[in-house]
Amino acid sequence: MKKLILSAAIVLGSLSGYASTPTTPEQAKMTISIQAEYTEVSADAVPAAVKTALQTAYPGAKLDKAFVNEKKEYKLEISVGDQKATVYSDVNGNWLKI
Repeated sequence: MKKLILSAAIVLGSLSGYASTPTTPEQAKMTISIQAEYTEVSADAVPAAVKTALQTAYPGAKLDKAFVNEKKEYKLEISVGDQKATVYSDVNGNWLKI
């Protein structure tokens, strides 16, 4: 009988060790977002290479707004039919992934 009570106490004692939750140190996450400043320009100020690339990649696209940053990268807000999109291009008409 003593062995049965002792065995039950050991089993219950070992199970309570698994019930506790381990504490983990809180990890700090830091996100740095660098966004180039774009200034709005007229559609006439967009280089011909960018306009040609736009019409080649998106036939029938209408240029709604154009923005440029100091690296001469263009942010173009376009609409094709009833869909709107924002695309990025460099001064030579090469598409950028932002």
